[in-house]
This record gives sequence, structure tokens and C-alpha cells, in this order.
Amino acid sequence: MTATSTLRTGHIGLNVTDIERSLAFYGALLGFDVLGEGKEGDSRYAFLGRDGRLVLTLWQQADDGYAPTRAGLHHLAFEVDTMDRVRAAEAELTARGVDFAYEGVVAHGEGSASGGIFFHDPDGTRLEIYAATGADDASAPHTTAPTCGFF
Repeated sequence: MTATSTLRTGHIGLNVTDIERSLAFYGALLGFDVLGEGKEGDSRYAFLGRDGRLVLTLWQQADDGYAPTRAGLHHLAFEVDTMDRVRAAEAELTARGVDFAYEGVVAHGEGSASGGIFFHDPDGTRLEIYAATGADDASAPHTTAPTCGFF
């Protein structure tokens, strides 16, 4: 067995322009707990997670928002158990004025049972909340590429 055969995603680090705004978004809106915070000079960071498990680290060190034409993070997806939870998240995000990439729940591909919602954080980073089943009746915005592919 090689060392790489046991790789799992640990946590995601995101550069942000305003850590307070991002903490409000990821904490209050998406339900992540602040596990720890710190700063070095003018730069700040925060560890976010659930049930004590680190999921995201926010690094306030960006001058500009997300740029889809640059190499790097394409989007960040969060999985939930049911499509009802996706729709509940959609309602909450809509009520808070969050910017969506597509209107409503979309399938990951035509005829796919999986699907979700695609939206942006305060810096424009593309996010997804999806369920593995329940999107059977939802359409896909692209006919040949996966929904999460091109925006």
C-alpha cells in the first residue's frame, strides 16, 4: 500500500478580502462554528468546522475577489442528505440575498438524480450544496458538460 492510497480531503483554505464578512457568511449563514482564530500583523485567519472537525480555513490576505479565469479553486461543494435540505438552504440563502449561478435546484447532468444549488460567497467564490438523489425532475443548464463545470 502506498501513502497516497489513504488520501482524503482534510480541509479547504480560502483567501478572503474581509474576514468579518466571510465569518458572517460561513458561520451564520452556512452554520460553521469558529474553532479558532488568530492574526499575524494585519493578516487574520479563522478555522471553521462542525462538531469539532476542521472544514474550512479563512485567510484574510486577498486584495481582490474570486476570478474564474485564474488557475486554482473552481468551486467548493457541500453535500447534504436530502433534496429537502438543499431546498431549505436555497430558501435561507434567497432570503438573505445571496447571488446564485443558476435559478433553483439544477441536476448535475440531464437525467441525473443528483443535483443542487450553485451560489457565490461574498468574494465571489463559487459554492454548491447538493444531494446525491432527488433532482430527477430538475433540468440541467448544460446539455453536454456537467452542471458544476462551466459557469
